[in-house]
Order: sequence, then structure tokens, then C-alpha cells
Amino acid sequence: MTVNRVQLSTNDILEKEFKKSMRGYNEEEVDEFLDIIIQDYEALNQEIERLRQENERFKKSSEQQPATRKQTTGAQVNYDVLKRLSNLEKAVFGQKLNEKEG
Repeated sequence: MTVNRVQLSTNDILEKEFKKSMRGYNEEEVDEFLDIIIQDYEALNQEIERLRQENERFKKSSEQQPATRKQTTGAQVNYDVLKRLSNLEKAVFGQKLNEKEG
């Protein structure tokens, strides 16, 4: 994955001055448009930073996830063993209790 290098900062846009000519652009319109570009640029930079942080959180959670899966699987196996043991105890000790009562 290639990351495109940003060529302009918001400050570069803000401080950019254009040469004036006889039939040039309206300076106020250019400034208003550049203000909009700066706002968009800042919003994009904030979104990029938010996504970077989210990506880091996902990386950390995915690194921890295999350990969690093993623990869950181990707990499930332990539960199954305990359930079987309980059934076995009922079968063995239940029969002995019935024999003593009978």
C-alpha cells in the first residue's frame, strides 16, 4: 500500500498569494474559496488521524484475540468435562443411594 505524500499544508494554502493582473480574479472570491479548501483539508486530516487511531486499536485487539479464543475454548472444554463428571457421579452415586434405600 502506498501512501500519497501531502504537498500542501493548511498553512501553505492560507498564506498563498497570487500575482495580480489587470483582468485577474476577484481576490475576495479566491480567499473565500481557499478558506473552504482549508476547512476541508483540516477535516480530512482529522479523519485520517481518527482512522489511524482506530486502526491501531484494531491491531491491538486482533493481537489479543487469539489468546481470548483459547481461553474461551478452554472454558468450554472445562464445562463439558464438569458436565460429564456430574452425570457420571449421578449414575454411580445415584445407584448406590437407591441400593441403600431399597
